[in-house]
Amino acid sequence: MNEIILMSDPRVAAVPVHECGEPLVDVRRGPLLVDSRKQGDSDAYFYLREGVLERLLRAQAHLPAGLGLLVVEGYRPPGLQRRYFEDYAAGLRAERPGWTGAQIRSAASRFVSPPEIAPHSAGAAVDLTLVDADGRELDLGTPMNATPEESAGACYTDATGISAQARTNREILGRVLTAAGLVNYPTEWWHWSFGDRYWTLATGATSACYGPTRQGMPE
Repeated sequence: MNEIILMSDPRVAAVPVHECGEPLVDVRRGPLLVDSRKQGDSDAYFYLREGVLERLLRAQAHLPAGLGLLVVEGYRPPGLQRRYFEDYAAGLRAERPGWTGAQIRSAASRFVSPPEIAPHSAGAAVDLTLVDADGRELDLGTPMNATPEESAGACYTDATGISAQARTNREILGRVLTAAGLVNYPTEWWHWSFGDRYWTLATGATSACYGPTRQGMPE
């Protein structure tokens, strides 16, 4: 995809899902570092589909010596996804009272996926960054989860105006994750996914294998 296709694009929602039934698994059981900053919102953040985790482990194995992946958020329950989307859309609506509902939905989807197609709620998406050997986060140009407004667009993966070191770090992250089969959402350098509707559209696959799920989550 040369253009930036947003999550709100009808082409994303039109992608068929043939659920494979793969369970969600606890990322903390493996060698990946898992951050706890999202624990206040949900205890589900450290779960991912098994196939996504396998690809993250493959990606980490190909990082330069001394670097590692830090998982910040994986699975997101549908109710929490809806709350994130509605809260962000409400903020945009207050700032842009002249915008139509369609404009608000499109702008909101740069940062939060519409709930009905959200990759996080399928356990297919992960928000992550790079850390050094001591677990310190590297400079990737913006803090994780910086909005387009507060970062002046620097959260976009190919944004200009970030430092040379941040650009290099983004390229390292992108290289290993792309090689492992994940795709990036280009308005968020930290968001990568596999097997969801957006991944399907980006790769030209015929259908998504992951839809909204709770399979594997403790009751």
